[in-house]
Amino acid sequence: MGAERAADQAVGVVAAEAARELDRAVVVAGDEVSDPLRAALTEALGRPVTRGPASADAPVIRVGARRPAFTEGGERVVWFHSVNAGVDALLKGGADQRAWPADVLLTRTVGRMGDRMAQYVLGWALSECQRVPDFLAAHDRADWSRRDTELAAGQLALVYGAGRIGSRVAHYLRGAGIRVVEAGRATVPDADALLPDARWVVDVLPLTSATRGFFGPRRLDAMRGATFLNIGRGATVDLAALEAALSSGAVRSAVLDVLPDEPATPDHPVWHLPRTTVTSHTSGPTTDEDVVTDLLSCWRTLRTGQTPALAVPTGRGY
Repeated sequence: MGAERAADQAVGVVAAEAARELDRAVVVAGDEVSDPLRAALTEALGRPVTRGPASADAPVIRVGARRPAFTEGGERVVWFHSVNAGVDALLKGGADQRAWPADVLLTRTVGRMGDRMAQYVLGWALSECQRVPDFLAAHDRADWSRRDTELAAGQLALVYGAGRIGSRVAHYLRGAGIRVVEAGRATVPDADALLPDARWVVDVLPLTSATRGFFGPRRLDAMRGATFLNIGRGATVDLAALEAALSSGAVRSAVLDVLPDEPATPDHPVWHLPRTTVTSHTSGPTTDEDVVTDLLSCWRTLRTGQTPALAVPTGRGY
């Protein structure tokens, strides 16, 4: 916990440095930022958002999805705002494999993603209880057969990842009467002890060195018929272990919105996992409105001398 506390303190220091540069800074949008989004950012901030590159003399606020080059003699980036929620690709290093510079503030976009991802999870859970996939298949066969359904209320869901998105997932599930246990860093052992009792296990974990392969044989084999849903990061799941758990029945079924390697090609083995549905990383799309709202919120918070809630303690990895 000492390292995490140090990372949290460090982000406060770098946020204060970025705040001092706001008035002089040039705001630059990456090539991946659309013209309509760039125009919306210009209007919201009340200053031009250019395409760059900017002069090496001016402090630069970058907005985009791709990691800046951070090359010697290049732009003096003081703040990078990611248009995505996940930052593992930004932190793992560019072509030079250098760590994220300690003097560059990193913030991210979450927007309404938590609500969208929560609806995704709740939708799958309720559709499973109402046997929707089975009825659709029966319809295609013109098969009029009764099927028992089940109540979601009172059943247990374990949500691994207790951040902003995981908390929204938990909120929506509780709204349907589902009992929810949220597993954060300190409560993972408590949640693991409940794996045999869970009806749903939801992965909302970020990707760090500690979470890579987090759902491996030990946790997956401990389930007793739970449905596993991954909306976090694909590499937090050992797909070979998931296949074994599906084959043994420890995992009833799986819904995977994210994979270690995307997009999945037609010959990818994930398509052949039993009782598994793969969706195309669409559970939590980020909209232009989300980017504008969150960047503006971070800007205003820095103006007050505070650290934005969306600032990333880069030493912690998420």
